[in-house]
Amino acid sequence: MRDVLMDLHAWWLAGETAGLATVVGAWQSAPRQPGAAMVVGPGGTAVGSVSGGCVEGAVYELAEQCRANSRPVLERFGVSDDEAFAVGLTCGGVIDIFVEPVSRQSFPELGEVLADVEAGRPVALGTLVAGTADASVGAHLIVRPGGTAGTLGSACFDAAVRDDAQGMLEQGSSGMLHYGPHGERRGDDNSVFVASFAPKPRMLVFGAIDFVAALARVGSFLGYRVTVCDARATFATHRRFPDADEVVVDWPHRYLTATAVDPRTVVCVLTHDPKFDVPLLDVALRLPLAYLGVMGSRRTHADRERRLRELGFTDGDLARLHAPIGLDIGGRTPQETAISIAAEIVAVRRGGTGGQLRALVGPIHHGRG
Repeated sequence: MRDVLMDLHAWWLAGETAGLATVVGAWQSAPRQPGAAMVVGPGGTAVGSVSGGCVEGAVYELAEQCRANSRPVLERFGVSDDEAFAVGLTCGGVIDIFVEPVSRQSFPELGEVLADVEAGRPVALGTLVAGTADASVGAHLIVRPGGTAGTLGSACFDAAVRDDAQGMLEQGSSGMLHYGPHGERRGDDNSVFVASFAPKPRMLVFGAIDFVAALARVGSFLGYRVTVCDARATFATHRRFPDADEVVVDWPHRYLTATAVDPRTVVCVLTHDPKFDVPLLDVALRLPLAYLGVMGSRRTHADRERRLRELGFTDGDLARLHAPIGLDIGGRTPQETAISIAAEIVAVRRGGTGGQLRALVGPIHHGRG
């Protein structure tokens, strides 16, 4: 949804009504994950995508109707539905799309949400997409670490969604929640879609070489907040790494010890020097990281493992290291190597095998977290 927020906000500021279509459920081989969005604004302008092209036309019409009648609607598209098949969802998946009117009247808190997102402050948006009281469908609850704004209809309902949404916000996840008439977790009368706008996950890249410049570019493209760190001020400059969000001159292990990480953080060690690598890995292996990759030959890595074992690390600890870093795609150039590393990060995150899709049997898409 992030990719449509600026356009949505511009129409909101101008006093216009836009039709916001959001994927709130996705199953099987659906092309877009929950949270993907398309906005239709004045003059029929469309921004974003909910299906990669499969049902854009049908969703566009729903959004236009929503702009005109100001009534939200929840619609399902899937290959088992003849009408949905006719409009083009031939990928084998099923998606639920919630379409709602967005204006200053229907969503007065949108400006606050956008301010949080732009400032990098964590915020979640809970939207009632189906419920026992039709008048409440489309209601919003804004959830922040320190409190809430708006309401979904009752204090008990708001409290239940607040607690669950804060947990999702900590994980940076979005998805559907179900509750009873008064917010009971054992019921399914009310469906609330929670869109989490957590700060970007971090990619920490250590080393100031040309491979790092390429990886910073790819990491930024994947949505990471990229930091490049090296102890050599001559090489660690913004001019050499223009795609990094920040360039830090410091000893790698000292910087990693002092910086904040979380289970979404990826660390790529491209220093290729044991005096940097080993102290850094001594710190990194003790942290809850999503991915820890290290560049170097097999001989270099064997030496690293020996040194790390001397520091007390077990074979189980060392198994966390992706080394040599990246997938085997035959890459040689910095750009090709960056693609190889990025592909491995995605495979680890999504549970992919790294093999060719044509050689696999079963679903193409893996986990959507």
